[in-house]
Amino acid sequence: MPAKQMLPGRRPSAVKAQGRKRPAVGSKRPAGRGPLAGLRRTQRQLQKAWDRPLTAYYLIFGSSLLITVLGLVMVYSASMIKALQLGLGDAYFFKKQFLAALIGGVLLLVASRMPVKLHRALSYPVLAGTLFLMVLVQVPGIGVSINGNQNWISLGGPFMLQPSEFGKLALILWGADLLARKGDKGLLSQWKHLLVPLVPVAFLLLGLIMLGGDMGTAMILGAILFGLLWLAGAPTRMFVGVLAFAGAIVALLIKTSPHRMDRLECLGATEPGKNDLCWQAVHGIYALASGGWFGSGLGASVEKWGQLPEAHTDFIFAITGEELGLAGTLSVLALFAALGYAGIRVAGRTEDSFVRFAAGGVTTWITAQAVINIGAVLGLLPIAGVPLPLFSYGGSALLPTMFAVGLLIAFAREEPAARAALAMRQPKTGWRRTGVRWKSMRRRVKKRPSGER
Repeated sequence: MPAKQMLPGRRPSAVKAQGRKRPAVGSKRPAGRGPLAGLRRTQRQLQKAWDRPLTAYYLIFGSSLLITVLGLVMVYSASMIKALQLGLGDAYFFKKQFLAALIGGVLLLVASRMPVKLHRALSYPVLAGTLFLMVLVQVPGIGVSINGNQNWISLGGPFMLQPSEFGKLALILWGADLLARKGDKGLLSQWKHLLVPLVPVAFLLLGLIMLGGDMGTAMILGAILFGLLWLAGAPTRMFVGVLAFAGAIVALLIKTSPHRMDRLECLGATEPGKNDLCWQAVHGIYALASGGWFGSGLGASVEKWGQLPEAHTDFIFAITGEELGLAGTLSVLALFAALGYAGIRVAGRTEDSFVRFAAGGVTTWITAQAVINIGAVLGLLPIAGVPLPLFSYGGSALLPTMFAVGLLIAFAREEPAARAALAMRQPKTGWRRTGVRWKSMRRRVKKRPSGER
């Protein structure tokens, strides 16, 4: 029988298999096979996807959207009991937050489509307008005091405005433009040009905020200032000196305020203590502890029934832990980590100095505020009274934060590789691409090089 002739009833694969030698028992697998090779391939694929030019763009947009949507759900769940106790509808706070999210979405879209030059042009008007509003807050009859802090302006009805929240955005835009112009002239190597007028204007904003007694917002503004100085390449000596000076001021403000001293003493507290001074901190821990791995279920929180103050604002992370458990809180932390990483990536890969300062400032703002809020809920930091960005209830905090996220999206789109990738994904229609000419009420015809039909 010829060698190539197949036996009846046998497949070609079976014939070919006869000539193959199986590897001996205990011998190594060929390269490129086995579980380790599969893991290496997966790692290479993930690394390739991670290094794509649009990764930061999708991370910023996706993480901020998920944080905002989950925040709306938790605001409704955490605030319904408070609203009913006040004689309002159960969705009262949710409706206000949803309206703010819609307006913030428009601001995010506008900011993401604005060119960098226009952002720089808005820096001085935004700073001047914010300073004017912050001065109005201190005028008797105009400023409104809430929980002992006079940082609000009434807009009529249930709507209030907190200008200090816009001070964070104003400092970032103006400070980034100032440092970028000085950097282009090579002046940032001199101390006086690095500090003046950035530090005096920042201290002016801090002074106006502290007049209202809002130390939490002042801490965020101080973090933004240090972030800008760090990105500008401030020498270690000067950076440490400014940090020590700010720390001394903070220590003095805490020491001279009994209310702040009480908050400092509640660090790590497990009992409400004398006169229930640590009631909020302790019940925040109770809420997290009772959540377990997967929580008690959405809407099933016990602490929001009057036990935990500010359940839908400063301590909404505790309600999230109680209702969604450790899985929910870790998801929120992962989303903030993704947003922070994407912001750092945008700041590190750009060649535009303004974009680097502004993206670094926005990333410092959001991450520092998230750390301070979550640290206070966990009992690791004093309660500072700052909301969780994009998550807690409060339109005055949500609007400038969403505009800042729009800034990051715009900067991520402006990267050369990202701009080229987005241009390739835009749909190309019409006869310029296909060589097809379309006219109404006429058949489709091919365009010839001579123009004849």
